[in-house]
Amino acid sequence: MTELISTKPYMLRAMHEWCVDNNLTPHLIVVVNARTRVPMAYVKEGEIVLNINYSATKDLHMDNDSVVFSARFGGVSQNIFVPMSAVKGIFARENGQGMFFEVNEFDGTEAQDGQPLQLALPEKEKADKPQGNKPAHKKPALTVVK
Repeated sequence: MTELISTKPYMLRAMHEWCVDNNLTPHLIVVVNARTRVPMAYVKEGEIVLNINYSATKDLHMDNDSVVFSARFGGVSQNIFVPMSAVKGIFARENGQGMFFEVNEFDGTEAQDGQPLQLALPEKEKADKPQGNKPAHKKPALTVVK
């Protein structure tokens, strides 16, 4: 018997359509891994929440393998790529209704040899990251990017 296609992309597209039809704002919860392309400055505890309403995205495309679109973050356009395996859920911002999924066991965070991949952090983020068990005492700061 051939392997069946996951129901996740179909449910994701259906919930997105339901949100839009009901004038709700669909948000995607994504587990960030080595294959995910999102602005790392907005990632918290390894996850990011993305507004995937048509008014907030450009060229939104959801297929069986990924969610791809462009969006503005802090006024700067970014190309977003989310593999379907990294999608944790979709919900309506206004009422919290949605669907949540298990993230696949192999989610792209392991190399082919089974070793975990490390996410590449910009040098500034590496410097701000706490060392050992010491918590970071720096307050968040905004910087102007031209």
